[in-house]
Amino acid sequence: MMSLPQKIAALISVLFFSACIGACGADSTATLDSSTFDGNEESRPKTYQDLVVGFSQIGAESDWRTGNTVSILEEAERLGVELIFSDAQQEQENQIKAIRTFIAQQVDVIGVSPVVETGWESVFQEAKDAGIPIIVVDRRAQVDEDLYAVRLGSDFVEEGRRAAREMVRLLDGRGNIMELVGTIDSAPANDRYLGFREILEDYPEMVIIVSVSADFTRAKGKEVMEDYLKEYGDQIDGLFAHNDDMAIGAIQAIEEYDLVPGEDIKIVSIDAIRDAFQAMIDGKLNVTVECNPLLGPQFFEVALKVVNGEQVAKFIPSIEGVYYPADAEEIIQTRRY
Repeated sequence: MMSLPQKIAALISVLFFSACIGACGADSTATLDSSTFDGNEESRPKTYQDLVVGFSQIGAESDWRTGNTVSILEEAERLGVELIFSDAQQEQENQIKAIRTFIAQQVDVIGVSPVVETGWESVFQEAKDAGIPIIVVDRRAQVDEDLYAVRLGSDFVEEGRRAAREMVRLLDGRGNIMELVGTIDSAPANDRYLGFREILEDYPEMVIIVSVSADFTRAKGKEVMEDYLKEYGDQIDGLFAHNDDMAIGAIQAIEEYDLVPGEDIKIVSIDAIRDAFQAMIDGKLNVTVECNPLLGPQFFEVALKVVNGEQVAKFIPSIEGVYYPADAEEIIQTRRY
């Protein structure tokens, strides 16, 4: 039986091959307005099997991102969509190159999860000039709204607020907090940072004594936590991690420092991956705030509507919850990522 990384590699290989074949023969004059449908092949609304989609993924920095990728790939295969998938390996330059390649291939629609918020104006304008709509998935891009069709994903500010409310509850409204921030200048890092502080404004005895990036990765979370435990040690009452992977890395460092994660240091993180539920079962994580990565079905549904000229909301939020140790044993059985 194939492992998850093998499954992803196989899916990418198959879908990329079929997508290239389909894209080479695809009609470059995609119908964006279904109101002119008169029964001719050229003017009929497109179906999923007609779609050629380019998708630029950030990379594979976390289990969350892996789950997001699998959701996109599996849904494309299920629907029969021609998908050209590009892994940017955490580099914005690679994403910009991928989008320009999609434009040259005259895809019907482009999906992108921006690695950072800024620096997208030129390439988004190029796509618009080519008549190819862009769907921003998960993370936000700081561009004029007329440069993309729709953003699909989470309300990161609200996730930060939810995390702060849980930290207030865990610390009874007073204590020193360390914050592990995500990738600098990324939408989730910026917004979770703001949302968390918005709630803490009402709790002057809760103080963020350290706020540092660990780039959304488990290894970096452990490394950064090790460094700051040496400096602050027992002064840290709570840890807010912008994602579960950084929290899990930090938990390892806390244990090696001979403190008890979840007790000596209360921990709240974001994503709600399977490993976070296991950490709650083990008593090492206090709360995980959900950020839903399974956006494949929503993405392709929106993509088809956009290509056929249907009206869609400019922002379509994900449905998400907050999870606690008491329910972790039951819920972990149902987690797909």
